[in-house]
Amino acid sequence: GRKDAISTTIINFNNEKMQITWAAREQFPSKNVSFSYTFAEGKNKVWKPCPTYLLDQDYNSGCLFKTEGPTLAISIRNSNGSEELFSKTLKSDFYIKPNRPENVTFFWKADTVTVSCNKPERGVKCLTLELQYKSKFDEDWQSRTSKCCSVGEQGFDPRKCYSFRVRLKRLVPYCNVVNYSSDWAAETFWMNGTLLDSCDDDIKSHSNTVTVLSCLLAVLLVMLILLILLCKWQRLQKSVMPAIPDPKYIFADLFNDHNGNFQEWIDETDHAMVQTKLEYEEPECIIEAESQQEDEKNCDKQEPQEKIFSFSRAAENNDPKAAEIACLMPTSNTIASFAGFQILMNDDMYVML
Repeated sequence: GRKDAISTTIINFNNEKMQITWAAREQFPSKNVSFSYTFAEGKNKVWKPCPTYLLDQDYNSGCLFKTEGPTLAISIRNSNGSEELFSKTLKSDFYIKPNRPENVTFFWKADTVTVSCNKPERGVKCLTLELQYKSKFDEDWQSRTSKCCSVGEQGFDPRKCYSFRVRLKRLVPYCNVVNYSSDWAAETFWMNGTLLDSCDDDIKSHSNTVTVLSCLLAVLLVMLILLILLCKWQRLQKSVMPAIPDPKYIFADLFNDHNGNFQEWIDETDHAMVQTKLEYEEPECIIEAESQQEDEKNCDKQEPQEKIFSFSRAAENNDPKAAEIACLMPTSNTIASFAGFQILMNDDMYVML
């Protein structure tokens, strides 16, 4: 019973090296032990001593040796080998732990990633390839497993940085009695098909982009404030100190046509004014005495529709405008002259001329 009660851990590293360990301090307190093994079958077994011991506080706690066949027999004895404390026979192929994947490649297409590695020389049918990944927003790893030696996954966001790691696993219970997996291959960092040193680079680039945009917005805001202040300053300056008009724009013909020669410009201006006065002629209005007398007679005979008052003051003043108005007024109107003013009376409306 004691020989079967000792707990051991058996690992066959890629069918190349065997490692047998036991809890020395708990199972063999204050006692050192020796280890021997054999891959031979039958009665003619040749036991080999452990070539390399693993120690736990100077006590033998394990042995490391080369894998030489599929069937393994082990024996743990006291320090001088006279007494056997534990023995066991097992199939070494059921304890294989594969090596980590070699030459791992990543292929990106849109949101799909395909990871592959080199096929091991032996036991490919007993292996699966496991892919784990997570983004900087994920707390736990996401896992995907496929047959050796390629695995693919969809749904990757090209704007996120992802961490990837892969390993090989032995199938249980068809190939292994223990669920052994290889060590993880080197962790890599990818973003939209681009290999990065770490996802911290993505965070730094994102922070740098935010910093640049913040600076640009700050500069634009300062420029806008300065523009508003400039406009208000110009308004204040115009209200406090009005701008002196430039005679260059008021007297454009003086500077453009006469190159600033004032005398030449004033002479031409006076000549134009004289010509304008000569061309203008006051319209004549001939007041005939006879016509006026005939109208007065007609007015005496008929019901008075029109009363014409004295224009003597206008005549004395030789006011041609008044005379012109008197000639042009219709007969239905009443015209009066008072104190040098002409008054046009038409029904209820009075107009002083």
